[in-house]
Amino acid sequence: MKRRNLILGMTGLAAASALLLRPQDKGGPYPPYFSALNQELRRNGPGRPLLLIDKDRLLANCHKVKAQLPASKAFRIVAKSLPSLPLLQTVMDVMDSKRLMVFHQPHLNAIAEAMPASDLLLGKPMPVNAAAQFYRALKNTAFNPALQLQWLIDTPERLREYQQLATSLGTRLRISIELDVGLHRGGVASPEALKPLLDIMAGDKEHLELAGFMGYDAHVGKIPSIIETRAHSFEKACAHYRNCQQALYAWQPEMAQKALVFNGGGSPTLRLHKADSPVNEVASGSCLVKPTDFDLDLLADLEPAAFIATPVLKVLEGTTIPGIEGTRRLFSLLNPNAERSYFIYGGLWQAHYESPPGLFDNSLYGKSSNQAIVNSSHNVPLHVNDQIFMRPTQSERVLLEFGDLAVISNGRLAGWWPVLPT
Repeated sequence: MKRRNLILGMTGLAAASALLLRPQDKGGPYPPYFSALNQELRRNGPGRPLLLIDKDRLLANCHKVKAQLPASKAFRIVAKSLPSLPLLQTVMDVMDSKRLMVFHQPHLNAIAEAMPASDLLLGKPMPVNAAAQFYRALKNTAFNPALQLQWLIDTPERLREYQQLATSLGTRLRISIELDVGLHRGGVASPEALKPLLDIMAGDKEHLELAGFMGYDAHVGKIPSIIETRAHSFEKACAHYRNCQQALYAWQPEMAQKALVFNGGGSPTLRLHKADSPVNEVASGSCLVKPTDFDLDLLADLEPAAFIATPVLKVLEGTTIPGIEGTRRLFSLLNPNAERSYFIYGGLWQAHYESPPGLFDNSLYGKSSNQAIVNSSHNVPLHVNDQIFMRPTQSERVLLEFGDLAVISNGRLAGWWPVLPT
C-alpha cells in the first residue's frame, strides 16, 4: 500500500512539474500591418507562396542609408542581394548610383544587356570559363566591358588565365585585386603579395589595366568580443587596406593620379566606414530589404521590407503524430502552442515565422517542402486561405525561389518584378 501511494505521489508530482514547466502561450492575432496584407492577399493574391517586397519600406531604407553615407564614399549596390532588374533599378534611382557588384555570370549578362550604362564590379573571382562565356553571350554593344567592367582577381595564376583570355579576344580587361582584410577566404594577404600581380599588369598594358582593390570585411563584428572587439577587427582591416594602397603607390607612383576604385564594406559594416576609412566606395544590398541575418545594432533604424507569404491549406485541432496518435491531447496539454496544426502551401524556406505571433515548426512530425506543418495555440485566429508571413534569413537565395516578386505599396499588391536568371 505504501509503495502504491509512493508511485501515485511521484506520478502526480511529475504531472504537476510538467504543468509548471508548460511553455507560455505565445499566440495572438495579426498586428495591423500583417492583418491588412492578409486581407489584400486573400482578395487579390494568386493563392501560392510569394516573396513580397514592401516598396515603401525599401525606399525609406534607401533614404536612411543614403543620408548617412559620407560624402567621400560612393555606393555600390550588391546585385545578388536584390536579384531583380526592376528592384535594382529602383534602388539605383534612389541611391543615385550606377555602380553594381555582381556575383553570377548569368546575372552579369542580364544586367549588361538591360542596363548598358551601369558600372559593374565582380564580387568574387570567377573561373575564366565564366568570363569567356560572358563575352560570348554579350549582345548589347552599348555596354563596353573595357570601360565599365572590373574582373576580380585573387592570384597571379588566375590573372594569367585572364591575360590569355584578353589576348584571345583582342581586348583589355580592367582588373580589381581582392584583398584579404581579415576574412581569410582568399585574396592578397600582405602588401608584398601585391607585387607579382602588379608586375604582370605592368608588363601587358595592352590587355590588362588595374582598376582598384576590393576588400570584404564580413568578419568584423562576428568574432566573439572576448577574442577581438568589433573596433579592433575593423581597424585591422583598414590598416591592411591602407598598407596595400601605400605599397601600390610606392611601386607605381603614377597610380596615385588615377581614379582607382577602392571598394569595401557590406551591409553589416556599411556604417563603420566613416570619412576616414581607406575605401572610396562601399557595397551593400541586403540591409535595404533587411532579412533576419541583418537584425544588427548598426542597422536598427531600417525596417524589414521582404517577406514570404504562404496560404494555409488545412486547419486541424491538436497535433497528431503518425504512429503515436494517442498522444494528440498530451501535446496540447504540455504545450499550449501545439493546440492547433496548420498545413501550409510549401515550406523548408530559409526563413523565420513573423506573423501571426506564436507559430512554430513541429520537429516530431517531420519536414516538408510541399505541405509543412505549423503549430500554434487557439489564440492564433488563422483560417484556411489566410496567410502565414515569414522573414527570410537572407535575401540573395530566397528572393530567387518564388518567381516574380510581389510588390506591395500602400498595403496593396501593386505589381510584379521578375527575378534575374539562375
